[in-house]
Amino acid sequence: MRYKHKNRRANMTAKQIRVMVLNHMEKLDRTLFRLEQGFELQFRLGPTLQGKHVHVHTNYPAEGERFERHKFRVLDWINPTGREDDSDKFCTLDLKISGSYQYYFGHGSEKSGGGYIVVDPVLRVGEDNHVLPLDCISIQTYLSKCLGPLDEWLDRLRVAKEAGYNMIHFTPLQTLGESRSCYSLADQLELNPDFSPPGQTYTWTDVGNLVEKMKNEWNMLCITDVVYNHTAANSKWIKKHPECGYNLVNSPHLKPAWVLDRALWHVTCAIANGKYKDRGLPALIQNHEHLHAIRGVLWQDVFPKIKLWEFFQVKVEPMVEQFRTLLQTKSDRSKTEGKQQLKIIQDPQFRRFGNTVDMNSALETFVPHGPGAIEDCCNWLRRRLEELNGEQYHEIKHHQEQATICIVDTVSYERLADHGPKLGPVTRKHPLVTRYFTFPFEEATLEQDLELMNQPEKSCHFLAHNGWVMGDDPLRNFAEPGSNVYIRRELICWGDSIKLRYGNGPEDCPYLWAHMQKYTEITAKHCVGVRLDNCHSTPLHVAEFMLDAARTLRPDLYVVAELFTGSEELDNVFVTRLGISSLIREAMSAGDSHEEGRLVYRYGGEPVGAFLQPSLRPLVPSIAHAMFLDVTHDNECPLQIRSVYDSLPSSAIVSMACCATGSTRGYDELVPHQISVVSEERFYCKWNPQAKPSSPAEVTLQSGIIAGKLALNRLHQELASKGFNQVFVDQVDEDIVAVTRHCPSTHQSVVAVCRTAFKNPKHHRYTDEVPPMCIPGKIEEVVLEVRTIERQADSYKKDERSINGMPGYTVEIKEHIQLKDSKVVRQAGVTSRGRNEYVQEIVFEQLTPGSVIAFRVSLDPKSQELVGVLRHHLIQFNPLYKAGSLPDPNTPDILKSPLTQIMSKMTLADMNILMFRCDAEEKEDGGGCYNIPSWKPLKYGGLQGLLSVMADIRPKNDLGHPFCDNLRQGDWMIDYVSNRLISCGGTLSEVGQWFQAMFAYLKHIPRYLIPCYFDAILVGAYTTALDVTFKQMSSFVQNGSSFVKLLALGSVQMCAVGHFPALPPLSPALSDVPYRVNEITKQKEQRCVSMAAGLPHFSAGIFRCWGRDTFIALRGLMLVTGRHMEARNIILTFAGTMRHGLIPNLLGEGVGARFNCRDAVWWWLQCIQDYCTMVPNGTDILQCPVTRMYPTDDSKPLTAGTVDQLLYEVIHEAMERHMQGIEFRERNAGPQIDNNMRDEGFNIVAKVNPDTGFVYGGNRFNCGTWMDKMGESERARNKGIPATPRDGSAVEIVGLCKSTLRWLVALHKLGLFPYNSVAIHKDGKQLFMFYEEWDRKIQQNFEKMFYVSNYPNDPNEKHPELVHKRGIYKDSYGASSPWCDYQLRPNFPIAMVVAPELFTVEHAWEALNISEEKLLGPLGMKTLDPDDMVYCGVYDNSLENDNYNLARGFNYHQGPEWLWPIGYFLRAKIYFAKKLGKDTYDETVYLVKNVLSRHYVHMERSSWKGLPELTNENGQYCPFSCETQAWSLAAVLEVLHDL
Repeated sequence: MRYKHKNRRANMTAKQIRVMVLNHMEKLDRTLFRLEQGFELQFRLGPTLQGKHVHVHTNYPAEGERFERHKFRVLDWINPTGREDDSDKFCTLDLKISGSYQYYFGHGSEKSGGGYIVVDPVLRVGEDNHVLPLDCISIQTYLSKCLGPLDEWLDRLRVAKEAGYNMIHFTPLQTLGESRSCYSLADQLELNPDFSPPGQTYTWTDVGNLVEKMKNEWNMLCITDVVYNHTAANSKWIKKHPECGYNLVNSPHLKPAWVLDRALWHVTCAIANGKYKDRGLPALIQNHEHLHAIRGVLWQDVFPKIKLWEFFQVKVEPMVEQFRTLLQTKSDRSKTEGKQQLKIIQDPQFRRFGNTVDMNSALETFVPHGPGAIEDCCNWLRRRLEELNGEQYHEIKHHQEQATICIVDTVSYERLADHGPKLGPVTRKHPLVTRYFTFPFEEATLEQDLELMNQPEKSCHFLAHNGWVMGDDPLRNFAEPGSNVYIRRELICWGDSIKLRYGNGPEDCPYLWAHMQKYTEITAKHCVGVRLDNCHSTPLHVAEFMLDAARTLRPDLYVVAELFTGSEELDNVFVTRLGISSLIREAMSAGDSHEEGRLVYRYGGEPVGAFLQPSLRPLVPSIAHAMFLDVTHDNECPLQIRSVYDSLPSSAIVSMACCATGSTRGYDELVPHQISVVSEERFYCKWNPQAKPSSPAEVTLQSGIIAGKLALNRLHQELASKGFNQVFVDQVDEDIVAVTRHCPSTHQSVVAVCRTAFKNPKHHRYTDEVPPMCIPGKIEEVVLEVRTIERQADSYKKDERSINGMPGYTVEIKEHIQLKDSKVVRQAGVTSRGRNEYVQEIVFEQLTPGSVIAFRVSLDPKSQELVGVLRHHLIQFNPLYKAGSLPDPNTPDILKSPLTQIMSKMTLADMNILMFRCDAEEKEDGGGCYNIPSWKPLKYGGLQGLLSVMADIRPKNDLGHPFCDNLRQGDWMIDYVSNRLISCGGTLSEVGQWFQAMFAYLKHIPRYLIPCYFDAILVGAYTTALDVTFKQMSSFVQNGSSFVKLLALGSVQMCAVGHFPALPPLSPALSDVPYRVNEITKQKEQRCVSMAAGLPHFSAGIFRCWGRDTFIALRGLMLVTGRHMEARNIILTFAGTMRHGLIPNLLGEGVGARFNCRDAVWWWLQCIQDYCTMVPNGTDILQCPVTRMYPTDDSKPLTAGTVDQLLYEVIHEAMERHMQGIEFRERNAGPQIDNNMRDEGFNIVAKVNPDTGFVYGGNRFNCGTWMDKMGESERARNKGIPATPRDGSAVEIVGLCKSTLRWLVALHKLGLFPYNSVAIHKDGKQLFMFYEEWDRKIQQNFEKMFYVSNYPNDPNEKHPELVHKRGIYKDSYGASSPWCDYQLRPNFPIAMVVAPELFTVEHAWEALNISEEKLLGPLGMKTLDPDDMVYCGVYDNSLENDNYNLARGFNYHQGPEWLWPIGYFLRAKIYFAKKLGKDTYDETVYLVKNVLSRHYVHMERSSWKGLPELTNENGQYCPFSCETQAWSLAAVLEVLHDL
């Protein structure tokens, strides 16, 4: 609701606002929230935080400040509606800078949640600097070393331009290491010298000029890799700064792994020299016997020789001696009986036998007792140390077993496996296994090598290589202490790269951080973006620091990464912390066309026909933006895995994705092998439009699939730039995927039908039967039809100097042709599915494997026009509909004025029909709520019934919901909305005609679009109706928060004019009474609003109106909302039905009234008092005529106007009758009026105790207050017994009576009420009781009689033996069952609110705190103390069993949590907190806001948009409760009014 009502104003500025709701302890650092520049982000408080002093911190910089990652600022709260609640309070960020930003929040010193937001960069291209949207990107990867000298680059890069790409990804441009791998850099700061031909030295400036030229002249942007994990093993700078890697000095924990690595090198040398030949291990390893021999060498020669376990063990005897000395010298030893475990302390330098023992734990473990005991202790310690050494030995043995497995597996892959590199014999160049450490010294024996370990000036140069670990946690650094990856040989090692050791920050390795920062800055200066190489194993804090440096130079840095974490949640850690703009996704990961299509659907776009989302809406988690590549430079060659014919259709599927897309150079030219990043040294071909197919060094548009790729790239960019952001993927058959891209404003679509060829058609039988396709709409053109074909050319021969493709293939392509000219389509019949389903059926003739056809589809001309006109009429609600709108030459009259103008004539009673009315109310008019056959009926006949469902469907775009199905299948729901209103007559009929006219367009557009436009029409009408509604209410509502407005809508929900008048008529002498003409009798009849007690159970017929419910709710729902005239009429109507001095409980239109409650009259009197004080000139009501239906107790019901009295006389009569004493038997007593009541229950008594002034009455067989459950179960023997008779003086009635007396005394003094006393007749005499005296009596006696003192000997306590809670107020006084007086119930706060003068502040506060502890539930107040023996918090009215206390819902008021008393409890807290000072008041306001936030959340989520009558214990849903109850809504609204 909050979003709906505000979105009209928000849309006028079209600013996109996202709302993040903060909840206590919600840590979202693994959730991705993506936003765009220009968006506003609002933080709002969730229910768990409302009322708390929450502070929100962010490192997003303030206007004009620089971003500093560790500098946080506190955001200011904005509360647009003032103080009453926190539902609209927010703080805001205007997002103008791209990057990753952190926020956290807390209250007090507690940090209670947080997360990250990622703001996308804005990329600009061309001389005019126009924006290149991220979804428009078509990128091509180049291995930089294959581009040749810099002056030849443009000739080679031109291939990308001519193929329609708009972004180049270069692998690193720096000097390469000796392995020549593109990712092993010898110098991060120097341009690769290979780019400079002899006699020429190019610099970074030249590269920058080239990149700028491409940006301005070719409209192409460039990104390149940054490699932070490692440097080439031959980097000169690492020799000068070995501290930048992991060596044996700064990482001594690697010593055992280094020892094993050296030993394995010596094994390599021995195998290469043939030393193990006689043991079955030759240099050329060819079979599993040879692998077995390797195991033997490891376990027999290597492990026993290097004794790795010694690095982890203790030298026993020196430890024992040290221990003996300590025992002899230490006298005061505490005896801990060996509770503390004996611990080995690892030697930080990892020397053999360098470990020690924690002597304190040794001394505590082995305590000597008696002579010779020291020797015993030393022996015990010796044995324990030997055990511990044994444990260490076994652990190292486990590591050696794993190392053996890894070594043998590696050898098997590298030398035996068919898919491996088949390295051949073991040599020094191709060792048995890759070395894990550098060794820059002369060869020597293993023993001599191992001695170097203890020479720091040498061992600092033994640097660990980098690599990757299968299945490792990417957030853990495998080279740090605590990891055993190196000793267990689990690293798949890159022997050309040294792993870099950054530490925790620049202070740990200053040179490395400075060096890499310079490297980053060079890159950011010349390229618009970076690809983070090996991102998943780059330390996060390092990447954060470097990207911050890059963004300082280039704020809109485009950051791309490929992550291999295996989990979206882990991916999000990197994406959110680093602000990654796009994650690389590979089409090659799909095993079949079905999976390829699924990836397109997953990586972008909304479903076709999606709803228009409001511009102010909740921020929802997103998946990372994708860069979807048909192949990456790391993938195996698709031509080897799939077939040459699949390159084009798979590319087309990728191009149709609504995200960034791309490829790798070589794919389009059909290069039939992987272009290796390590070994490839040839150059790419140059562009030459005149080249012949056989030319190996040049390419043309006819080479490979380049011509097809150009068309696909153009199409991809057009679809993204023109807003085709809706996607539908259809798996036509196992090989054919149809991808639709749809534009929601023009409703144009492009449908690409791609027939994949994962298997080569030459060897695999593909069916000739291609299923026909139905395309909804009119096919405007064939955008392209393209297929891969063979052509006459030499067979492929790998060229020595150029990376050449297969010359024998090209594409046959036609673009922008008419359907009749297509070779792929045989025919296209036009069929019509229903009156507005215009469909073209396509029969394919030549959709051969490897072909693609794309259609441009529009709505048929009639539908196109109707959608345009419909959008034109929707502009009044949202300017976004301007796009694609058309003026209507034949606008119906009803649509010529804006809807606001029509609705402004409606009354709030009309609004009740437009918005609400439950099924029972609709049925009174002969209708009912709309029922969706495959689902369920709507809650209301009015707009809210539909909007409640749509509010769930819209954010999720749940177009498969039965509600949407129903709309697509027929016009039933559409007609229901308009016809229901037209039949009402008056202004409602005009609104119905407005809907009918709008729906006339809607019905004639394609069915798949009907849900989103139906939603648009209804949302527009609904928000307009809300605006009009609130304008008719009080300024408190108009200026109130979303929550206040939501509660105020409860007034519209509950207050209605039914088909039959629910209220008896008012006096004809009264002015301003609304009338209508009865359709049947044609007579004028009063059209007064009556109030339902609750929906759906108390909404229609005689059970709609109840005196007690009406007057408990009237102040909140009518006076606070400003509905004064209607409130007046209800007060006067009920006044007219007074009999015996009482107001009816069940109204029954007056003639069927039951006068069986003692409290309704006091609530009525309280409402008159509230009316007089809250309404301008409110005391005028006292002079209003009341037409008496029963001028005497026994008179028959009289017609209106027969006997009129003024209201003040009726008030006085009520007071006088109570003082005189009311005693009568209900008319028609017996089962005809109450099937359960016992005979005594029909005897009604209400009197005043002359000594105390307390009103009392009732008996144990009836219940005269709101807790009015009558037993109904014969089986459980509670039938006819009230569960809560509350006879005697009920506390709230005493309070209400006191409030009335105080008011009447004051009125009399002002001359507004003529009586100062009541007359009573006693023993034939007339006596008088002055109102002031009556008032004084209650004041003097209340605290004495009602307060349960903390003093056991309190002289006022009649029944000290019944007290089980002290410091509370009794629920009643003088009950027939005295223990009932002492039950803790939520009724005394009512008296506190209406008559606070009765209570001492300290006692009141203590009693309220006890109530809070014992009775306060999530939404309501427990109706009975849970410590009471009959408490039961679950109400089940259908339960029939033997349990007296539960059967047939006997516990209705014996525990279940009722909502309306919470209003009085909170109002009482507020009143007395003010008396106790600011601190107490602030705490109370927090409590109140916190409690009320739960009601707000309930209302927001409730499809009834209401608050229930009650809940079961702890706020659980109660199926027997009304879903929305008048007094619940009113009581909560009154609390907000008090705040």
